[in-house]
Amino acid sequence: MTNILAPDIARPRTRDQAKQYARTLRRDLAARGVAISHSQALERVAAELGYRDWNTAVARLSNEPEFRIQVGDAVSGTYLKQPFTGRVLALREIAGGSHFQVTLHLDEAVDVVTFDSFSSFRQRVNATINDEGVSRSRTSDGEPHLVIRRLTSAVA
Repeated sequence: MTNILAPDIARPRTRDQAKQYARTLRRDLAARGVAISHSQALERVAAELGYRDWNTAVARLSNEPEFRIQVGDAVSGTYLKQPFTGRVLALREIAGGSHFQVTLHLDEAVDVVTFDSFSSFRQRVNATINDEGVSRSRTSDGEPHLVIRRLTSAVA
């Protein structure tokens, strides 16, 4: 079987993403004169992802994003290219769970200015991140403003 997942398309991580990819595959094949049913498209996507069949894929693919944080979690990452550790103070899900508004308290304030003659330290950070912990906002050289990695959970 040929690779149906285009190299520029991210590998589906959730059932909804896999279903969306199956719809896209079906539409693209129809545009080329190849008609397949939705269930055939689902089976092709499951096979491409390495699963025996669609039912196996459904059982394995998560409905939740891989990145999950909650209030109280210890996190690390980078803020304006500066490494940090800290805690999640507030978190609000937006856009159906694909993005979050997060407030962090950094263990140590970070200098967010790159000039030698001037400093600006931040210890409280508010940002919007995606379900992988990366902000959409970027610096002038393309780096994300905020990247978060979960260290521990406050709930046992």
